[in-house]
Amino acid sequence: MKKKMLLIVMLLALVAPSFAAKVDTLLVHSPSMNKEVQVVVITPDAAWGKKATPCPVVYLLHGYSGNARSWIALKPSLPQIADAKGMIFVCPDGKNSWYWDSPLNPAYRYETFVASELVNYIDSHYATIANRRGRAITGLSMGGHGALWLAFRHKDTFGACGSTSGGVDIRPFPQNWEMDKQLGEFASHKKSWDEHTVVNQLDRIAHGDLAIIVDCGEDDFFLNVNKDLHNRLLARHIDHDFITRPGGHTNSYWRNSIDYQLLFFQKFFERK
Repeated sequence: MKKKMLLIVMLLALVAPSFAAKVDTLLVHSPSMNKEVQVVVITPDAAWGKKATPCPVVYLLHGYSGNARSWIALKPSLPQIADAKGMIFVCPDGKNSWYWDSPLNPAYRYETFVASELVNYIDSHYATIANRRGRAITGLSMGGHGALWLAFRHKDTFGACGSTSGGVDIRPFPQNWEMDKQLGEFASHKKSWDEHTVVNQLDRIAHGDLAIIVDCGEDDFFLNVNKDLHNRLLARHIDHDFITRPGGHTNSYWRNSIDYQLLFFQKFFERK
């Protein structure tokens, strides 16, 4: 009987999932907003325990109406991917902030939170490669805008960035997604809208400053603004990967596109 039980245990060990990544749901204090922000952190086996090895970090930003759990709900295999690639994934709740420090609402300082407060928290509580060569940031839709916004403005913090189906120029959509709550009504606050859109941040970066990947589906309502960003980057001779493929502004598109972005980041992390 004991031999049979031992055999069963051994067989279960063989067929059990091989990953051991941890999924933590945290409340991280933001001094700038004086509140707690929910953050999901997915840590590979290599980065925790007594023999923890510092791992690179990818910050994943959700879209409009999303939350800290949006990415793991969209891509349930993120723990397995974390183990396979040796990456830490950090998914903050950005509300509907567009990841700005709102010029109107002091309760919305999500640029400061993500690019400074959260990065410092993660580096002090997890085994990370605590410099820009070990950090990437990307996101979908509103989060795609946020990832490029933060990386272009904080290239000393992030070494690589991406956007999938990102709203990289907000100005063609003045009535959408509560942006006027953070920036004011478009007609009377045009200067603020100009200053808070990704395509007008390109003077902050030069060729070689960042590893950049941008993608968008051919049926996406953000396709034209992404093509415009691509052309502006070309005009400035800034290297980047730009991909369009069949698909719309959908979960199935993002579930596929993130695989390519993570491969891009993996290649960045492996550079010497």
